[in-house]
Amino acid sequence: MTTATTATTQSPAHSPAPAAPARGPVPALWLALLATPVAAGANAPVLILPDMAGALGAGTSAATWLVAAFAWAMAVGTPLLAGLLRHRGLRAVLRLSSVLVLGGTLLVAASPWLPLTLVGRAAQAAGGAGLVAAAMSLAGSARRMGVISAGFGILGAAGPLLGAQLAQAVSWRLSLSVSVIALLAVPAVARYAQAPTASGAAKAPAPARDRFDARGAGLLTALVTALVLLPHAPSAALASAAVAAVLLALHVRRRPQGFVPEALLRSPRFLASALLALGLSASYFTLLFSVPRLLADRAGWDTGAAGSGQLAALLTGSALSWLLAAASARMGRTAVRAVLAGVGTLAAVTAAAADQGPLLLAATAGAVFAATGANAVLSTHAASSAPDSQRPTAIGLFVLCYQLGGAFGPAVAAALVLGA
Repeated sequence: MTTATTATTQSPAHSPAPAAPARGPVPALWLALLATPVAAGANAPVLILPDMAGALGAGTSAATWLVAAFAWAMAVGTPLLAGLLRHRGLRAVLRLSSVLVLGGTLLVAASPWLPLTLVGRAAQAAGGAGLVAAAMSLAGSARRMGVISAGFGILGAAGPLLGAQLAQAVSWRLSLSVSVIALLAVPAVARYAQAPTASGAAKAPAPARDRFDARGAGLLTALVTALVLLPHAPSAALASAAVAAVLLALHVRRRPQGFVPEALLRSPRFLASALLALGLSASYFTLLFSVPRLLADRAGWDTGAAGSGQLAALLTGSALSWLLAAASARMGRTAVRAVLAGVGTLAAVTAAAADQGPLLLAATAGAVFAATGANAVLSTHAASSAPDSQRPTAIGLFVLCYQLGGAFGPAVAAALVLGA
């Protein structure tokens, strides 16, 4: 009797606690909020460079380094933070990226000197790169990746106008701080990612156990830095890039599972995806900077009409790219690549030959459609070419190629159109 009673009263203490309900994947809108504000922050200085230069006591040409520093830090930070994601996991990336974005924003808000402001912009970009890598690693499908990529296109398109409006209403420093909005999504993404995962839901890969390849990371950083500087100092940058590329190739042969996995470099699927994204990105950014001048020179449009028309075209192309991402699973890889390459080529040819405003805007819409569609769909192709443990690395190197297109495009525009 006593034994029965004791067993009855103690059984609740020994019964297992109810399991936490499994959650589905992180909602795509949270991932978009985590990743896309950096696009608006990147383009915010475009129309306010003279104001920034005057406030910092520098010339306009010197102030353009605020754009170059941001592009460099995004390009370098993407594979580095993706490597951290692979080795330390999602929480470490979210924590470090948040510190970089917040610290960089505080520097930009308070710095009275251009060099310190450059450091702040670079920190913002590196932190944003980490948030992008985290969001893309959690997307899990082309449809969800399409939401992120379309958001990139839309906020990137609105960035110059948003930056100008904020600068006029408050301060140019506020214009350069819009990427801090991404931190609102960090707690929600962290909660979803740490909760038990429902069957079939995308989750961050477990941290890798192998030793971090610091030499490979350093050589890749040197190569990317040289490539980003290529438009500014061609001879020195080209020589530096060649040396860094040779050293990196030798290192990859010695350590094939290192920071740049040899298997990815030998994967036709990864190489085709990354190189096509690089070409489409470079074409898009070339047109982004060229079309306003072409609208004025060939069609006689004034600055206001050109800016409004280009914004409408960019928003339209970015929205349409999400439809391609949503339909990509039914189309197949070959068909998707054919559509992206065909539309991107047609956009470039149209922009080169057209002398009517609507055709130039159609070329802009086609270019942003191809570039953002490539970022959404081809990134999933690139990730699928790698084992789960190397998926963050594959995404980081893919996004690096896309970012390099963003660095090359303005230089091509300056050489072909803006300098004419």
